[in-house]
Amino acid sequence: MLPRSRTLPPRIHDGVVVVERDVRRYQQLPQQVEMEMTTTKRQQDHQVETMTTKKIDEEDEEVDDDGRAKRRGTVWTAASHIITAVIGSGVLSLAWAIAQLGWVVGPTVMLLFAAVIYFTSNLLADCYRTGDPATGRRNYTYMEAVKANLGGAKVKVCGCIQYLNLLGVAIGYTIAASISMMAIQRSNCFHARGEQDPCHASSNVYMIMFGIVQVFFSQIPDFDQVWWLSILAAVMSFTYSAVGLALGAAQVAQNRTFAGSAMGVAVGFVTKTGDVVTPAQKVWRNLQALGDIAFAYSYSIILIEIQDTLRSPPAEARTMRKATGISVVVTSVFYLLCGCMGYAAFGDDAPGNLLTGFGFYKPYWLLDVANMAIVVHLVGAYQVYCQPLFAFVERRAERRWPNGLPGGDYDLGWIKVSVFRLAWRTCFVAVTTVVAMLLPFFNDVVGILGALGFWPLTVYFPVEMYIAHRRIRRWTTTWVGLQALSLACLLVSLAAAVGSIAGVLLDLKSYRPFRSTY
Repeated sequence: MLPRSRTLPPRIHDGVVVVERDVRRYQQLPQQVEMEMTTTKRQQDHQVETMTTKKIDEEDEEVDDDGRAKRRGTVWTAASHIITAVIGSGVLSLAWAIAQLGWVVGPTVMLLFAAVIYFTSNLLADCYRTGDPATGRRNYTYMEAVKANLGGAKVKVCGCIQYLNLLGVAIGYTIAASISMMAIQRSNCFHARGEQDPCHASSNVYMIMFGIVQVFFSQIPDFDQVWWLSILAAVMSFTYSAVGLALGAAQVAQNRTFAGSAMGVAVGFVTKTGDVVTPAQKVWRNLQALGDIAFAYSYSIILIEIQDTLRSPPAEARTMRKATGISVVVTSVFYLLCGCMGYAAFGDDAPGNLLTGFGFYKPYWLLDVANMAIVVHLVGAYQVYCQPLFAFVERRAERRWPNGLPGGDYDLGWIKVSVFRLAWRTCFVAVTTVVAMLLPFFNDVVGILGALGFWPLTVYFPVEMYIAHRRIRRWTTTWVGLQALSLACLLVSLAAAVGSIAGVLLDLKSYRPFRSTY
């Protein structure tokens, strides 16, 4: 049998040629086309899904869990805000405060205030979110935290105390800034004419100058945008504190001894103004010193607002605890060094303001640098304290006019100006400037502010909110301990308020409005 030809078809059935491989290929072709179309569609769907996910991620990167702009704050920006708020003009009155209390009580009281501030600040930081510390509802302000945890009439009481205290701080900082600017003028005068010349100067012009500068800086829209000013102010605070410390150390070296006594200024001591310290004045001075120290550590009224600038994760409370620890340690070291060194240098004659009371006269240029640093710091500190008050009023205004604030907004290219914000913030600065010109008593105003704000805002509300937040039962060990702390701080605040008010009454006897000279 001959072999089959390779050119012949493989099979012939009833005259029909069947090419099996071609048939199978044609049968598989629609399946391949369908598979290719399915694969292409899946790839397209995957690309669309990837682009959508990427877009959502990009949007998520721009907003936080509450829909607001992404917060960028860190432990260091928070610490700089706190240091700017804490190491303010109050540090300059600490030498005088320690002089009233003495070497034993003075530093001890400062350390106790530092411990109380650190403890209650951590309690307050836990109340930033309601519920879960990482995902719970945010409380954007101190008042909102009180409302979420306590509610009722306490919210209005808290708001009145907080915002009146912020107003008072703005007035106090205006006074302090004008005194430092005036000190520059007097320092140059002493250098040119000699230390025996009185070199009198008026503070009113400098208060007006400071107010004009604040009108411009007050147009910064919100707290989150003043971080650079806060960092600059913190650097300035270290600058003038370091100058005060160095001058105090140089004076101690020149004296070759530590001045002062264990119990502070004694009854019968004759001051530089010729006044004799009576037993009653000794009591008032000690109480006022407590108020000065309380003011020097006070920043709880803006803690929630600072915490609201922090990014997460990690949880804001965790970051805030670190920032509080860093800032309290730094400020306490500076306070002890500056206060104690100032007292060691001048003893019972320690001035009410270390760099402007003219315990120091030389080198005059270094005093000028330090006082200019104080002015720059107070420009930033003024904004750190006032931004929460600005935000509160403007939120109320937005609820009153939901379709837009009166006057509208104008885009100037490099900045967007709100007519309402410009008008109301300018009026606020004008009011604080005028009141500062009426009450230019630095130490007394500082003492009153510290006394009025310390107990309710630094101790009472944080303790009560923490008890409600953690659901601590009455008469447990923790509850009793917290209430005992609150009661003790209340007594200290009342005593400091009495002493500071007595100081103001004494100053008013020789005071004429708008004619304050030094």
